[in-house]
Amino acid sequence: MALLLASLFFFSILTLWVPAYWPVAVFEIGVFGLAAAAVCRVLRQPPSFTWPLVPLTFAVLWGLFQLLTHRTAYAFDTQNATVRWATFLAVYFVGLLLFRDSDARRWFRSAMLWFAFIVSVLATLQSFTSGGRVFWLFPADIDILMGPILSRNHYAAFIEATLPFALYECLMRTRGSLLHSLMAAAMYASVIASASRAGTVLATAEILVVCGLVWLRGRFAGGSIRGSLLPMVGLMAVFVIVVGPQTVWKRFWLPDPYAGRREFAVSSVAMAAAHPWFGTGLGTWATAYPAYAIIDVGSIANQAHSDWLQWAAEGGIPFALAILTLFVWCLRPAFGSIWGLGVISVFVHATVDYPFSRPGLGSWTMVIIAMLAARTTRSNAAYPTASLKEKQTKTE
Repeated sequence: MALLLASLFFFSILTLWVPAYWPVAVFEIGVFGLAAAAVCRVLRQPPSFTWPLVPLTFAVLWGLFQLLTHRTAYAFDTQNATVRWATFLAVYFVGLLLFRDSDARRWFRSAMLWFAFIVSVLATLQSFTSGGRVFWLFPADIDILMGPILSRNHYAAFIEATLPFALYECLMRTRGSLLHSLMAAAMYASVIASASRAGTVLATAEILVVCGLVWLRGRFAGGSIRGSLLPMVGLMAVFVIVVGPQTVWKRFWLPDPYAGRREFAVSSVAMAAAHPWFGTGLGTWATAYPAYAIIDVGSIANQAHSDWLQWAAEGGIPFALAILTLFVWCLRPAFGSIWGLGVISVFVHATVDYPFSRPGLGSWTMVIIAMLAARTTRSNAAYPTASLKEKQTKTE
């Protein structure tokens, strides 16, 4: 099951560039199939309750409620959005059962890291040499092309989710420390190459926070800062110089870096204020937007460029609060694990972009949340009488 789930995830990322729905359908059907198989395991060995099940289930039921009561501006889009949230729920459910096995959890985390590292290398090379072609073969009408991902911010969110994996292994494991330093450096440099401002800030923050937490806990590999931190910092400096930070630096100094997003935000707030309790319908922001638009961007505005504002506009206050509880729940296990901090970064990135709009990309974060939930549940079950200090000394 772990291999099948990983294959679906890798397929979904590698086909994000395809301008058709069939890759999404393949991913969703595959995930639902695994969820159906997981139900059989639930009947034999029910999992412990974890909070993320509540907001994710609520999201699906809320979409169904909007459809059944006709509280949606466009039923078709609400159906698609409801299926997307059902996919997130299914991914979390499958992961929660699968990752009760710590070996499966470590294997899947390692598989995600290796995949993200390989994609980051390909994406960086492709951005300089492909001439705007995905995998050097398929033409794409876009300025910045990072591997199979056609959005610099979506690419940055993809790397943000997994960069702490490499940092954790580099700083806390003696074996393979140099290899993981290389991985972390390549992944970080690829974010710089993408020229995503939010991605650059968040990826840099991840490095600082992970290093700070490891230092506070006194867990540098071999007990030496020099042996684990310096090689990583040195490789990062070299890789960043190679890809060149000039493009992203110039973007930080644009006269109005929030142009466009600001107007979308104002319109989204107005939309949420007009439909505070039930929203306009999940997935219907683009349909409802023209009535609240304050600028003409000269093209179709398909997203609010802020998942948080879009959730409030489409689902109303109840829906936004439900997702907020998911984010709040993630804080403690993410900081406790260190390697799970990427989840926090993606949710923060969602304030200025829309990384949860694509089933494959959003599920990348959901599966890490499932890892955190399974790790937390397993730790509590394994040490029911241990003191708090003893629990904090346990590592995977």
